[in-house]
Amino acid sequence: MPFTYFIADIHLSAEREDITRCLLEFLATDAVQAEALYVLGDLFEFWLGDDDVTPLSEQIASAFNALSQSIPVYFIHGNRDFAIRQGWANKAGITLLPEQYVIDLYGEPTLLMHGDELCTLDVAYQKFRKKARGWWWPRLVGALPLWLRRKLAQRGRKTSQKNQQKLTAEIMDVTQEEVVKAMAHHKVTRMIHGHTHRPNIHSLTVNKKPAHRIVLGDWYTQGSVLRVSAVDVNLEKRQFD
Repeated sequence: MPFTYFIADIHLSAEREDITRCLLEFLATDAVQAEALYVLGDLFEFWLGDDDVTPLSEQIASAFNALSQSIPVYFIHGNRDFAIRQGWANKAGITLLPEQYVIDLYGEPTLLMHGDELCTLDVAYQKFRKKARGWWWPRLVGALPLWLRRKLAQRGRKTSQKNQQKLTAEIMDVTQEEVVKAMAHHKVTRMIHGHTHRPNIHSLTVNKKPAHRIVLGDWYTQGSVLRVSAVDVNLEKRQFD
């Protein structure tokens, strides 16, 4: 039976070769059997710009490009890799999608997103997100020398880690009101997102109709994959070597 895969929050980095190996195996074996693959953000731990060409970015682009010869691959930016542009996308053979995108998933309209915009209790992050996704800030940062961007990224990661330690689980999770608002706006009863690293299938009510919010897992301790067909929805794991 035809099915579609969804993944998010892989957080690839040169320091985590186990994550890279797991993803490459998934792309070369399981993913080619699907009708399509959707990557819902944070494929990389960080992305400084398409000009930051590394062995890892080239390896991943090559793997995705090989997969794209068999099935379509779609990508929605995350909070870690929102700077990915058309240049790398072309190299990887992936199609960039808007931040919120509705697809017909085996007869059911389904809203796809990374999910960070749903965490509205984290006011400081939402202010940064608005700036970072605007038109002027990415251009300004992109114009900086690559060495300076690397230095700023390292500093930003340390600051982010410290700030997250101060935040409660409630603040870092989505708010129900924002979920219902987004689903009602797009007139859907199913949503798929990542970002929170809390894989689960939640039941809720939208416009007096039963609805579901599916959260993808991260790849820190194992691969996490969502497989959807016309008859079932399964959150699956892929073990590291």
